[in-house]
Amino acid sequence: MTDTFEVLDPATGEVIDTVTDGTVEDATRAVDAAAAAFPAWAATPARVRAEILRRCYDLMIRDADLLTGLIASENGKSVADARAEVTYAAEFFRWFSEETVRGEGTYADAPAGNAKTMVTHVPVGVAALITPWNFPAAMATRKIAPALGAGCTVVLKPAAETPLTALAVARILTEAGVPDGVVNVVPTTDAAAVVTTWLEDPRVRKVSFTGSTGVGRMLLRQAADRVMNTSMELGGNAPFVVTADADIDAAVAGAMIAKFRGGGQACTAANRFYVHADVAEEFVEKFGAAVAALKVGPSSDESNQIGPVISDKALTGITKLVDAAVADGARVAVQGTVPEKGWFFPPTILVDVPVGAPILSEEIFGPVAPIVTWTDEEALLASVNDTEFGLAAYVYAGRLQDALRLGERIEAGMIGINRGIVSDPAAPFGGVKQSGIGREGAHEGIREYQETRYFSVDWS
Repeated sequence: MTDTFEVLDPATGEVIDTVTDGTVEDATRAVDAAAAAFPAWAATPARVRAEILRRCYDLMIRDADLLTGLIASENGKSVADARAEVTYAAEFFRWFSEETVRGEGTYADAPAGNAKTMVTHVPVGVAALITPWNFPAAMATRKIAPALGAGCTVVLKPAAETPLTALAVARILTEAGVPDGVVNVVPTTDAAAVVTTWLEDPRVRKVSFTGSTGVGRMLLRQAADRVMNTSMELGGNAPFVVTADADIDAAVAGAMIAKFRGGGQACTAANRFYVHADVAEEFVEKFGAAVAALKVGPSSDESNQIGPVISDKALTGITKLVDAAVADGARVAVQGTVPEKGWFFPPTILVDVPVGAPILSEEIFGPVAPIVTWTDEEALLASVNDTEFGLAAYVYAGRLQDALRLGERIEAGMIGINRGIVSDPAAPFGGVKQSGIGREGAHEGIREYQETRYFSVDWS
């Protein structure tokens, strides 16, 4: 008898559906299929692959309501956030359908004059993709689309909390014309065994992971044994800086997006706020009013703006961070209300947060905004950069030159300048330091699934 596992609605704790629980044997069969399909898919003309990806975009837009409902149910995010994710996720198919036909190469004289140098790019091979629960559609399409565009076949392990969306995307891929074996999805509750099976299989040449830095380190250690091609999009601890001459209304609007999109459960979410002392009172007052007005509740009510956190474990972790900050001297300036049922944490603003509080150094992954005031720019930058993470950052300043000057000194791979969102399929997504290796999206995204090949041609 095939084992299954339950998918829960985090707003109620109730079972939404059951899914087949993938095993090591299933993981191997997925690689069998991907390896068998790879030669034909790699040889498929780029235009054909591109047209399939474009159909995937059209079908995702057609099925937007269905996908929105799935995301809202299994992830818990508000209907508005879920719908925005579907649009964002579909755009990766459209973007990479265009990138697929933009193959690049070079043809040049060798310096010695007796040879010609030709450089091309070829697909890596079978790629193992591992995606998180916080963006169950977008994190899948952000990896699948460039992999297929490059000519790779894939095996995908979605998060056990949110497998339904990934399976729905797989059905869209099939309807769009992706051949059997090119995309293989293995939901499982035994992630370690399934992923290890892939990393130890010599037919798997690439691993792309989005998730915590801790798990990323373990996967890198495993990948090192086979010197695998790796892409890692890991944890974040994004600072949100407001200068004395910033447009406070704009900064508050940006903060609401950077902090509370998806309930703060994003690696790019603003994790700590540094507000200049001269404008701190005004910022907290306006930010607090906006946070207090947020409607919190299940996605069954489309007017709700903040949903639950993903699990009881996540709820406990956020609660401990806030309680510890308050015990260290922080003060709750604003806190919303939540339903009695479900894994909800109230949107919260903390002020007077001590510089050494763990809530400033650990990824909160929830609707909590700790605020620190500053006056000295050098001390500010020292605090902002005092972290092992370097994924995203946000700067609000009155003068664009000042914002860019500050941004250039912040150690992060992506910086929003007077803007509360940095994600865009046309831009290179990724971090520095221990926030990751490689980039997703943009032209760089497809390069992550290609190897460079060079021919030296005699020309004597």
